[in-house]
Amino acid sequence: MNANPTTTPDREQVHSTESVRTARERSTVLEQQITADPSRFRVLTGERPTGALHLGHLIATLDNRVRLQAQGVEIFLIVADYQVITDRDVAGDLPAVVREVLLDYLAAGIDPEATTIFTHSAVPALNQLLLPFLSLVTVSELERNPTVKAETAAAEKRGRRGMSGLMFTYPVHQAADILFCHANLVPVGQDQLPHLEISRTIARRFNNRHAADQPYFPEPDALIVPTPTILGNDGAKMSKSAGNALEIRASEDDTVRFVKRAKTDSERHITYEPDRRPEIANLLTIGAHFARTTPEALAEEVGAAGAGRLKQVVTEALVEGLRPMRARRAEAAERGPEYLRAILARGNQRANEIANRTLEDVLKLMQMRY
Repeated sequence: MNANPTTTPDREQVHSTESVRTARERSTVLEQQITADPSRFRVLTGERPTGALHLGHLIATLDNRVRLQAQGVEIFLIVADYQVITDRDVAGDLPAVVREVLLDYLAAGIDPEATTIFTHSAVPALNQLLLPFLSLVTVSELERNPTVKAETAAAEKRGRRGMSGLMFTYPVHQAADILFCHANLVPVGQDQLPHLEISRTIARRFNNRHAADQPYFPEPDALIVPTPTILGNDGAKMSKSAGNALEIRASEDDTVRFVKRAKTDSERHITYEPDRRPEIANLLTIGAHFARTTPEALAEEVGAAGAGRLKQVVTEALVEGLRPMRARRAEAAERGPEYLRAILARGNQRANEIANRTLEDVLKLMQMRY
């Protein structure tokens, strides 16, 4: 009997569901291994310096990095300045933005003595790995990458500017970021699993082709971490460019205004229902994060007191939670730009030492040392 095409699950969707389930199970094991022996792991993570970081970054990524750092995991934190020009004509005032991002890292609790902070553009050997890595993937594999697919659709909609070659090869550049330092762990949300798969594929193919007897690159594992979508005060996803974000560097007065303007709904009794009441759920998520409780517990605490009381509770939790971060940020800023440049110089030096060794090893394995 032929299956009804309207009820048969899409093969790609089924595969994706199975991959997520497997990755979650693997992440549980990895968390146990991290607790038992953090020295086994090296993490690569980071972001594009397109603006100062905000509350969404703090809750979704920065706090997890600080947690792993405190557990003793070695972390490489890349400020991916080359990736700024993947989808824009000009990079803007990168020096100023990089300084702000560094201050936000320090505010969140990133310790530059424990975590290696470096920039893309300062590590030539890392970027040179892009050439051999590109030979290990096909055009169709790059076209299937979610970021590339999304940019292809966006470029078609814009009509005026096609996708850049740098954006098209972005998944391979990302693999170089991860593999140059032999990172074996990458914290991601479950929707980012396809991005990491290219890195795993490149590592596996390089090993099979050039280092079959003794694999050289580890196939990096995904550490699935909760990455809640934090909404801005307009009810849309918090974004640097949308003007709806609460930046880490914002003042206490800005924090009060941000929460006061946040969208709610007309129901008085506060409940945590993300699908039905996204704006209320967002405030509960933010408040619970800083109050060190759960959104459900916070909803029960506020109950029939309504959205006004919820905003009051969230404001108090935010102000208290961000106060020590803002103090650390102010202290770092007072030490001046030379202090920040010294942090980057140390991180860049270490990243270069590792990248140079990796590139040399790769060239020897490919028999390109004459």
